[in-house]
Amino acid sequence: MYLATVFFYLASILVLYIITKHYLHKIQNLPPCPYPSLPIIGHLYLLKKPLHRTLSKISKRHGPILFFRFGSRPVLVISSPAFAEECLTKNDIIFANRPQLLAGKHLGYNYSALTWAPYGDHWRNLRRISSLQILSPHRLQMLSGSRVEEIKTMLSKLADKPNQTVDMRNLFFELTINSMMRMIAGKRYYGENLSDLEEAKRFQKIIAETVRLGGKMFIRDFLPCMGWIELGAKEEELRELQKGRDGFMQGLIDENRRRRRRKRIGSGCSSSSGEKKTMIEVLLSLQEQEPEYYTDEIIRGLVLILLIGATETSINTLEWALSLLLDHSEVIKKAQIEIDKQVGHGRLLQESDIAQLSCLCNIIKETLRMHPPLPLAVPHESSTECTVGGFHIPRGTMLLVNLWSIQNDPNTWVDPAKFNPERFEGLEEPRDGFKFLPFSSGRRGCPGEGLAMRTVGLTLGSLLQCFEWERISEEMVDMSEEVGATLSKAHSLHAKCRARPAMGSLLSQIRTN
Repeated sequence: MYLATVFFYLASILVLYIITKHYLHKIQNLPPCPYPSLPIIGHLYLLKKPLHRTLSKISKRHGPILFFRFGSRPVLVISSPAFAEECLTKNDIIFANRPQLLAGKHLGYNYSALTWAPYGDHWRNLRRISSLQILSPHRLQMLSGSRVEEIKTMLSKLADKPNQTVDMRNLFFELTINSMMRMIAGKRYYGENLSDLEEAKRFQKIIAETVRLGGKMFIRDFLPCMGWIELGAKEEELRELQKGRDGFMQGLIDENRRRRRRKRIGSGCSSSSGEKKTMIEVLLSLQEQEPEYYTDEIIRGLVLILLIGATETSINTLEWALSLLLDHSEVIKKAQIEIDKQVGHGRLLQESDIAQLSCLCNIIKETLRMHPPLPLAVPHESSTECTVGGFHIPRGTMLLVNLWSIQNDPNTWVDPAKFNPERFEGLEEPRDGFKFLPFSSGRRGCPGEGLAMRTVGLTLGSLLQCFEWERISEEMVDMSEEVGATLSKAHSLHAKCRARPAMGSLLSQIRTN
């Protein structure tokens, strides 16, 4: 009898709480909210993996603008082009902040690195450095040689394995990481002919841990009072990871600093502005001009953001693109005909050719539409109150723009589940209307878009130019997704290829060089 009475009172209190919260929500003119929001945990009970698909299903039931409570955090989820445009244009400055999550604290130098820094003078300066000094078209062109050489290495490996099963994700991983690290520090860390095996093993371990931990969210991010449940070892893992990353990158900075001194002594003067400097050397030259700002910590933060941001997304896009193509051989043939016509068989495709290869570009766009690298983008946070869609948005609200939902919405795209690169033909600016946002938009849009498109375009174009491709079996490629912050395949892509007859001579030259 006593237990029944206690249960009755507890149930009554819970019902009263839910009803009160529901009416308060309406009085405050907040966006629609899935019902009910439970005490303490809010809507966390609704979330299942993969999160972008779960939120998309909820949006289909309740509308394209929704207000959640993820524990103690208010969260605005946007799933339509119109509301995305309102958030990232009209309210762009208001949503230019980042939420303070544990990953940003431990892996983002206490929220001072480019991705996690709050909107302000410091962030603007980091963004300017990234856009104008490190990732400018001129700088990327100067460093294109390393990307070309790594692609030739990949082509040579494939030419040595005709009709053999190849782990394409592993191949894309080595290509992308080596290309990026050669641009950053002038060194490669995967494959053959490594200058320092121990250093390479240390780097490989750091990358593996970064991929494992970097995109995770923790209970403490949403339920500070319950953080002790998983806090211990996992937060300590973040600290240890950053300690290892920090030490490794500092070693590279010191090594590049010594290299700059040797060059200066050897030439008897300062380095030429036209010299092909590594990205670290570019940052060190800025440090010499403004040492009080361009500290080693600032350089380490920029380099790490560039490394992680520019590799995982490109690897995933390449793997998704080739997976889609293997199930659509007619698209491969069309792309190869275009490449043969524009480039021929006497030389390898170059980055300057990509803009003229509309079929290749459309394949990449369609891949990014169906499988955006960051399906929920990087979260934003409102710095002050604002209005979106006529609804009141409180200060400190986390914004999640569901790019996957927007780009796979049948109300916006015809037959969105179908791989159809031709849908982009004639659309010079497909982002009009904010229906295509693979790199997000606004002030916090991805600064590495240019590098990503160069890397993916040249790699995928070279693979199609040089080889015929086929699946390892008659079955369609497994397109299931891996759960995480980035959208990757659950199972690595394995494929077979053989040199195209017209490219045999050129591939032989590459293998002998």
